[in-house]
Amino acid sequence: MRNLRFQIWVIVLFLPVGCAHRNNCESQMLPTPAAAAAAKADVWGELALKQSGGPSYAFFEKLVPPLRYVDAWFHEYPIVLSAPGAPVKGRLVSDGSMINALARQPAWATETGTPVRIYLGPRRILFGSDPAHLDGPHCENGYLPVFTLHDTVDGIRYTERFFAATDPDLAAHGVIYAQFTLDEGDAGRIELQWERTDRLTDDHGVLRDSNGKVLFSVGRGWTSRWAVGSVFGSLKKGESLTIAIATDPMDSAVPADAAAFDGAHKRAVATWQQLIDHSMQVSVPEPLVNDVWRSLICGSYGLLNGDVMCYSAGNQYSHLYEAEGGDAAKSLLLWGRRDDVRRMIVKLLEFTRKGLEYHEAGLKLQLLASYYWITRDGDFVRQQAPLWQKEADRIINGREKDSGLLPRERYAADIATPVYSLNVDANSWAGLRNMAAVLKELGQDDDAKSGEAVAADFRKTILAAVDKSERRDVQPPFIPMALFGEEPPPDKITGARPGSYWTLMSPYVLGSGLFRYDSPQATAIIQYLQQHMGLCMGMIRSRPDPGFWIDTANIDDLYGIRYDLALFERDEVDRALVGFYAKLAQGMTRETFISGEGTAIIPLDSRGRQMYMPPNSAGNAHFLDQLRYTLVQDWDLDDDGKPETLRLLFATPRQWLAEGKEIKVEHAPTAFGEISLHAVSHVFNGKVAVDVTLPAIVPKTILLRLRLPDGYHVKAATVKGGGSLMPHPDDSLDLSALRGHVQLDVRVYPLYR
Repeated sequence: MRNLRFQIWVIVLFLPVGCAHRNNCESQMLPTPAAAAAAKADVWGELALKQSGGPSYAFFEKLVPPLRYVDAWFHEYPIVLSAPGAPVKGRLVSDGSMINALARQPAWATETGTPVRIYLGPRRILFGSDPAHLDGPHCENGYLPVFTLHDTVDGIRYTERFFAATDPDLAAHGVIYAQFTLDEGDAGRIELQWERTDRLTDDHGVLRDSNGKVLFSVGRGWTSRWAVGSVFGSLKKGESLTIAIATDPMDSAVPADAAAFDGAHKRAVATWQQLIDHSMQVSVPEPLVNDVWRSLICGSYGLLNGDVMCYSAGNQYSHLYEAEGGDAAKSLLLWGRRDDVRRMIVKLLEFTRKGLEYHEAGLKLQLLASYYWITRDGDFVRQQAPLWQKEADRIINGREKDSGLLPRERYAADIATPVYSLNVDANSWAGLRNMAAVLKELGQDDDAKSGEAVAADFRKTILAAVDKSERRDVQPPFIPMALFGEEPPPDKITGARPGSYWTLMSPYVLGSGLFRYDSPQATAIIQYLQQHMGLCMGMIRSRPDPGFWIDTANIDDLYGIRYDLALFERDEVDRALVGFYAKLAQGMTRETFISGEGTAIIPLDSRGRQMYMPPNSAGNAHFLDQLRYTLVQDWDLDDDGKPETLRLLFATPRQWLAEGKEIKVEHAPTAFGEISLHAVSHVFNGKVAVDVTLPAIVPKTILLRLRLPDGYHVKAATVKGGGSLMPHPDDSLDLSALRGHVQLDVRVYPLYR
């Protein structure tokens, strides 16, 4: 049936959509998913740029059905249930049908727990089995990891609610609390049935395994049927039943009555809310965006295992990866989680994966340098010298005598072919250069000068190799990741699997800074991605092995972090916002905001698309970074390894400063110290009020831009206490001469006046 629905979906070639873009067209025909997947250009992304007001969530929301399916027998995506940093992670199938379901296929390794199925009514209908009657899952308050679903069977409406206990002794065993309520109807029935092959014993509402360990504790109202492996309960309208499930069996019973459920719920909500409240605070006029950033911070902490920032949980990615884990940790650093990230970085510095030592060495040094500029924590850099110096020495001593480059290394983690890798050399150079700048700041002048000299020579060598390797017989020019003619320019990058890894590696080169953000080489990489099947909806594409998906047309958006940051740095705001809104609408699940490593472009059926190995901490980092850089940007634009430029509100969507709207950022970490700002739009009255607290360390340049609704521009600004500012042509104001707490009365005007 699903294959039939899939075929019906792709038969239609074009769908009409209304638009009013700058070319005054009355309507556009949107390419279907199949057409978008086959196109060399990012046809949906280009259309988003032409919409009135620019890219938006509304444009992307209905292009394709949302993410929903996974390659497991339970089919609907799983939701991780975990306390922050807990070692044991439970699982809820997102249609509410099962707790701790097992995928039973090799990629879903590291699964834990006893599977429990949830049946409704006397006919024992599996919860969520009829999508027409399913409502949810929903996060509490829109973002907290307390999940609610509703289902209606035979006219009876049931509600279930799940969360992971955050009490340390319970979190250590992955205890999940569940509550089942009858909302509508006179009477109903709930049955929970578990899968076990060993002998189970009932001890007054406590289910134990053959070793005497506690698996479940049930509250009042349940009837045990241990012989058939289930409990059931009858409900009247408004009544509830509760249960506590130990993902990892425990020695002692877990309180599971209604009072215990309510107490555990209250503590869990307080734990998560405190974590959010002690992060950078952001409020923008799109409530969904505010829910998402809060949810993603919770989601990343749900994947944290102690101090190890895992890539995922409950599958083969339930461990540390240097690049992806580093990105996840850095995103939390940018959102104010300094102390936790400090500990995560130690684990990342200690980690090594055989065959990728040089690749990882450069990324480790870059991460540590980024940590220093955000925190100015020189003591930590000195304490970790044995770890980072080993990586610096690996790079310095590893360069070949003849080529001056690092030895051949794997093209990518999944591509074993050894190559002279531009990605590896560029990021290793960046690690050396950036750490030299840190050492200079710390007063270690001799080490800094030595590092600067090595980095300068290394960069010159890499650029010479690129010059020999660049293919100028195609347009735009192709800059290969495998140097010296070993990687021909693909016409369709993701037309074959090897080429698709160029799309994953090339953003790392952009992020290294080897090529200045405005250089011809950086432009060539960006344009090649844009023109040769490297993007879909502004998100990075790749091609998995045939059979890996229902289709090989795939998005790996988490590898687009550095592509998006390059667009922000180049001030290509609308192109950056294409990826921002596409990620928000189609790069994560609806309402639960869960990312996978890969996502299909073409739907599996009318309800949804397939995703691979969710959840994903680097996927969380992608959107957290995007949102942060729409609001706050700290850059090294003069290319010396030390940030000197601060740009505020430089890339916000124009609708965020429509009449009556406001943007608020509090306790935002930057390379110069914390900043806070508050902008309130009164454009109908010709003004925008801005209140900004500038950082303690004075950057060379501070710019504030107000991206106003189309047709409005900044005329001038008055500084409270004296002085005025005139805008640049892009509506930015230069605050470089101001200090401390600044209040601005910005006068704006519509063009037609």
